[in-house]
Amino acid sequence: MILEPVSTASLWLGLATATAYIAPALAAGRLGSAAIRGMLFAAWVLHALSLISGIMAHRFGFAPALSMTAWLVLTVYGVESRFYPQMRARWALAVLGGLAVLLTLLAPGSPTRMDESPWLPLHWALGIASYGLFAAAVVHAWLLRRAERQMRKAAQPPDGVPLLTLERLTFRFVQAGFVMLTATLLAGWLFGESLGSTWNYWKWEHKTVFSVLAWLTFAALLIGRKRFGWRGRVAVRVLYLGALLLLMAYVGSRFVLEVVLGRTLPF
Repeated sequence: MILEPVSTASLWLGLATATAYIAPALAAGRLGSAAIRGMLFAAWVLHALSLISGIMAHRFGFAPALSMTAWLVLTVYGVESRFYPQMRARWALAVLGGLAVLLTLLAPGSPTRMDESPWLPLHWALGIASYGLFAAAVVHAWLLRRAERQMRKAAQPPDGVPLLTLERLTFRFVQAGFVMLTATLLAGWLFGESLGSTWNYWKWEHKTVFSVLAWLTFAALLIGRKRFGWRGRVAVRVLYLGALLLLMAYVGSRFVLEVVLGRTLPF
């Protein structure tokens, strides 16, 4: 494993972000709700600044992709908590956000050349958006399964959000993520040649194969729900499978190439 160096400013910014995420979770019983909300909002802002710092440094890889996905999920949760204040998952998401930031300090990624093609930022943005939306769907599916288990034990669901609402939110994110993933694959196919020699995306390599398999899995999930009424455990398992395949498409492939094989890649 090869650990890439980061600048001093990025190091301190990342450590401050991770601390702002994790400290409230560790001291939840000794802090008021206003102080906790303030610290988590500060962590969210610092996280955004750390992502911008990485983009400005023209570096990207599996760890920044995970960090950006975590930030998008936290953004979705922050917005949803305004409409569903009874939803409770902030501590788990805050810890995951802090760990993602720390991982980025260890593996900040490889140099990027986003200016090689005008289509590359679009392809990149669509891919990250699909990651964030499907990750949000996975979080909601996890909340759904947790609430179902509590109901089987004749206990009050910990989130207080009705099961039908959680299920509806889960599949809304699946549908939105499916649209973004479809657009990502279409962009790679239509503009693959114009992305430049370095960015020839549409090759039948690990990233493409896993992305297509994930697309087929999510398509089967949406069709199965509409035509066969898939829901509950079956739907969640198919969602988890599709999310795992999508994770392997970019993050998994880059992890193997960057960390296990120690190769420096342009993107």
